Amino acid sequence: MTLATATARSGRRSGGRSGKPSDYAAWFLVLPALIPILVLSVGPLLYGIALAFTDSQAGRTAPTQWTGLLNFRDLLDDTLFWESFRIGLLWAVGVTVPQFLLALGLALLLDQNLRFRWLARALAIIPWAMPEVVVGIMWRLVYNPDAGILNEKIGDLGLGDGRDWLTGLGTALPAVIVVGVWAGLPQTTVALLAGLQNTPHELHEAAAIDGAGAWRRFRTVTWPALRPVALAITALNFIWNVNSFALVYVLTNGGPGGKTRLPMLFAYEEAFRYGQFGYAAAMGCVMVAVISVFLAFHLVARLGGGEDG
Repeated sequence: MTLATATARSGRRSGGRSGKPSDYAAWFLVLPALIPILVLSVGPLLYGIALAFTDSQAGRTAPTQWTGLLNFRDLLDDTLFWESFRIGLLWAVGVTVPQFLLALGLALLLDQNLRFRWLARALAIIPWAMPEVVVGIMWRLVYNPDAGILNEKIGDLGLGDGRDWLTGLGTALPAVIVVGVWAGLPQTTVALLAGLQNTPHELHEAAAIDGAGAWRRFRTVTWPALRPVALAITALNFIWNVNSFALVYVLTNGGPGGKTRLPMLFAYEEAFRYGQFGYAAAMGCVMVAVISVFLAFHLVARLGGGEDG
């Protein structure tokens, strides 16, 4: 055996041994961040999944029994839940799509070299700084049938006497969707504006010199650079909107007649109004499964289109 061969083998052995302490050190550094995730996220999630397979109820003196798939079988026949699921999808799509389109237009505007642009950007994120409960109370005052500013302006314009927006069967869901769009607009705008500012201005200048108009520059320069950010923020918005609870709870509490009863609100009622913890946990598991499927399709589309797609 030559000296070079012996040296190489010795290096590999020492390298393998020296790599283990560094791995342990890396895990030791990550552990403080993993513990809160395990305790506050993974633990409750696993407990909720386990609860879905039991008959757990509030105030029950008898021990909780394992019921297997009974809650899920009952859920298949629960027309109220599937109706709330349909309303939840209408809400999620009805909020996410207009929210993205309006945020894109606002981000394009705020990206221009306008006077007092800093003030406009500050004002644009004000709804983001307000808690959902405060937003709900504020918009309830706006929609108030007797003293709300909306009906007052409708009367001033001679368009009628207005209506009770949050208790009308045909107006409650659209009225709540408007609030959802307004409340979530700032975060989408900020994300898209950050994507726009990462687009090289030299490309816009070169396209303008070549005679490209505003629409062509947006289609060939702006959108390809903005597309990854747009896909990511749209997916996040859809997930957040599917899981919405506080805003709709404050505005309508699921009424009138269940027209705004989102799935999370329905699960909340089953758990804390009727005490059916196991059944409510089964609803939560279904929602987690739906969101997981959506995320899987989203990730497959992203990976299939490349990292920049």
